[in-house]
Amino acid sequence: MELSERFQVHVNQITEWKKILLEKAPKIFEKGKSSQKEPDIKELHARIGQLAMENE
Repeated sequence: MELSERFQVHVNQITEWKKILLEKAPKIFEKGKSSQKEPDIKELHARIGQLAMENE
């Protein structure tokens, strides 16, 4: 089934959205990569130790 029929959107609108997506998708995914920070390993180890003690 065509997207335009399925979602009741004109074919030209879908074409325009696809064009915009293809132009901007690389920038969006680049931003997502750089904004993620590495977890603090010492903090995670401390939390694991705390939870292990609580379980005992």
